[in-house]
Amino acid sequence: MRRAVCPGSFDPVTNGHLDIIGRASRLFDEVIVGVLVNQAKSGLFTVEERIDMLREVTSSYENVRVESFRGLLVDFCRAQEASVLIKGLRAVSDFDYELQMAQMNIGLAGVETLFMPTNPLYSFLSSSLVKDVAKWGGDISAHVPDLVRHELVARLGPEHRG
Repeated sequence: MRRAVCPGSFDPVTNGHLDIIGRASRLFDEVIVGVLVNQAKSGLFTVEERIDMLREVTSSYENVRVESFRGLLVDFCRAQEASVLIKGLRAVSDFDYELQMAQMNIGLAGVETLFMPTNPLYSFLSSSLVKDVAKWGGDISAHVPDLVRHELVARLGPEHRG
C-alpha cells in the first residue's frame, strides 16, 4: 500500500491545505493528515477542534484519515507505516526551510518528501493570514471551507476585536 503523511498544524485548515490533501489522495492509496500537537505553542483552536474540522472537510475523500501526533514527524511516519511526506510549497522561501527538513527526515528515517506546488489560487494563503483577516471582519469565504469560516467568525467575530 502506498501511504503518505500530510503534516501540519492546520490552525485552521484552509482551501490551500485541502488542495494539497485532495491532490495527494489521488496519488496515494492512503493519506494520513497528521496534526501536530505542539505544547510550546497555543493555537486558536484546540487540537481536538482542528481534528474535528479536518475530518469533516475531508470526509469526501475515502482514503484520507486524520490523526494527531507529537514528537518527531519521522516517528509518526514509522508508526503509520508511511514512507512519504507531502508538503505544499507556496514560495521559494517555503522551499529553503522545507528542503532542510526533508534532508533531515531522509537522514533520520529514510522518509522521502514530495513537494507539491500550491495551486496559484492559494499561493499567498496561510492560516495566520486567514485568522488576521477574519479578526478584522474581512471576507474569508474564498479561502476556507464554510465550516471553518463559521468557526472563525464565532471565535474571532466583532465582539473579540481589540
